[in-house]
Amino acid sequence: MPKSYYLFIVFLFAAFIARAQKPVEAKGYPVIISRDTLFTFYTGQGLFQPAERAEVVTKRIEALVNRIDFNPDSLTLKNDTTVSVISYNSQIILAVNNKDATFTELNRPQLAASYLAILKKKLGNYFSDSSTKQIVINILEAVAVVILLIALIWTLNKGSRWLKLKTLKAWENRMDKLAAQGAPVAYAKRLLPLVTGLLRIGRFILIILLVYLALPVLFFIFPSSKPIAVQLLSYIVNPFKSILLAIVHYIPNLLTIAVIYIVTRYIVKLVKFIASEIAQGAITINGFYPEWAMPTYNIIRVLLFAFMFVVIFPYLPGSDSKVFQGVTVFLGILFSLGSSSAISNMVSGIVLTYMRPYKIGDRIKVGDVMGDVVEKNLLVTRLRTIKNEDITIPNATILSGHTTNYSTVAKTMGLILNTTITIGYDVPWQTVHNLLISAAEATEGILLTDHKPFVLQTGLNDFNVAYQLNAYTELSNQMAVIYSRLHQNIQDKFNEAGVEIMSPNYFALRDGNHIQIPDGYVPEGYSKPGFKVEK
Repeated sequence: MPKSYYLFIVFLFAAFIARAQKPVEAKGYPVIISRDTLFTFYTGQGLFQPAERAEVVTKRIEALVNRIDFNPDSLTLKNDTTVSVISYNSQIILAVNNKDATFTELNRPQLAASYLAILKKKLGNYFSDSSTKQIVINILEAVAVVILLIALIWTLNKGSRWLKLKTLKAWENRMDKLAAQGAPVAYAKRLLPLVTGLLRIGRFILIILLVYLALPVLFFIFPSSKPIAVQLLSYIVNPFKSILLAIVHYIPNLLTIAVIYIVTRYIVKLVKFIASEIAQGAITINGFYPEWAMPTYNIIRVLLFAFMFVVIFPYLPGSDSKVFQGVTVFLGILFSLGSSSAISNMVSGIVLTYMRPYKIGDRIKVGDVMGDVVEKNLLVTRLRTIKNEDITIPNATILSGHTTNYSTVAKTMGLILNTTITIGYDVPWQTVHNLLISAAEATEGILLTDHKPFVLQTGLNDFNVAYQLNAYTELSNQMAVIYSRLHQNIQDKFNEAGVEIMSPNYFALRDGNHIQIPDGYVPEGYSKPGFKVEK
């Protein structure tokens, strides 16, 4: 066989032996002095296991540093054939064997030399930091930090008092101006304790922040407490670092959200422009009324923004977390359970929009309520009665009942106002017709050109005839006033003609009674008839 083949076999065998000698996942036991890890043991030494070995070496080093005459330069290293020993004078501190070297990239003498260098550096720094001079310097630095902290707190208190006085003075001047203008100042007085309370809370938070920032400085002065300083700073630095990193990592999603929002925004603007043109009559679509334009735009806008939110949702921070999803489901359940009537009114509002039963300004009657439409939205419709009463009616109620609109054809065909009176059989019907029509023609607001008033005889009762006057008007919002004028003119016309408008019950007692018209319309020489009793 070729020589290279034997060399390959030898190499594989050596690698296998080396791998068998080195533990794959050995547990290390550190040697810690003053919260500082010097090195770690993975194997035992002699009769000691790794944990016991680390404990013994730690105690030896602690005893060494407690010596007053300790000099790091007295640490020596001696390499034998199987072990390397680090000692102080004649006292053995630790030994390094060949197994320790298998856990590093160094051989045994190099590993022992690195341990010696670590001991000299760390223990030398320890004694340097623990010297009397250094302790005095550290104490003076700590006192300076405390004095500076007290000075900052004192300055903050002074500044807070100055700001409070300025605020109170400005507040008093403001209240004096309000009082001079006749405005109520009770509300401003109630807000003053809130403002001063906020200033007090802000001062308290700043003091806590100053104390918290001073503690890491104090702990960092003394070597033994440096880990505490680092930990305290991490409580502030780590959250800000996490927030900044989250913001940086979120920038691509933020750009995606911005693009989606901008595109949706411009689509909404385009739809609004088209709806405005349709509402103004610039664009006409067969079967699509102009008053449908803006409600349709509002519906499309809501749908577009809802679709935008659905698209953006996966890009929101925390959208894939269980908490976010649970809160979303909970809010959805609350909305579905608590808004059934609202959804019903919204659907009714949409249906009413496209049914076109009324528009803003129309005089309508819903049930027993009559008034002008002053507002209509997806939920309710508001009517204002002739008594200036604003009545809110849910759209579901309007859709479930009947609605009377008095303004729909008032401008084109005219709204017919009608009133009924009863006159006795002794008065010719032609006379009654003429009097009623003349009363309508004398009424302001009644149409007389294309739409003439007319009279219908609606009933021949036991004691009288029912006459119904019908007159056209285009002023549907003035129905009450026009009815009042019409009734006044009917009274005047019938009184001028000497025709009584009264119940037939009086007709039965005509003998001996005065005629039932105002005195100004009574003919001259009229005398009340006496009772006539005939046998």
